[in-house]
Amino acid sequence: MNVFVVASVGAILIIIVTTFIIAFTPLREFIPGYSSSKLKREAIELALKSDSLSKAIKQNEDYLKGIKKVLTGKLEYAKFNKDSILESATTSDKEIDLSPTDAELELREQVALEDQKAKSSGSKTKKSN
Repeated sequence: MNVFVVASVGAILIIIVTTFIIAFTPLREFIPGYSSSKLKREAIELALKSDSLSKAIKQNEDYLKGIKKVLTGKLEYAKFNKDSILESATTSDKEIDLSPTDAELELREQVALEDQKAKSSGSKTKKSN
């Protein structure tokens, strides 16, 4: 019976030590499905760089298209402006309309009225105390 208890306790200790070694050391990166935090960080940085590079390439392509129009005579030189081409490339993104809708304005009015009612009822209870 003592041999069985010692063997069981030893097996449990080996499992616990192995689990802690794998969980708290870089050894866990060798297990399929786990990736290092350094690798994730580098992937995010590369994604951001590729996005900014693709925007820069689009701006350069638009600029070169404008120059090609000038050289072929399809655009007058007086109308050609580098800044306008770069501006058109940056304004192609969706513009967000932040003005409130009618429903939002009504909701704001309702909330303001409820706040006023709460403040007035709160001041009445303070006076009665």
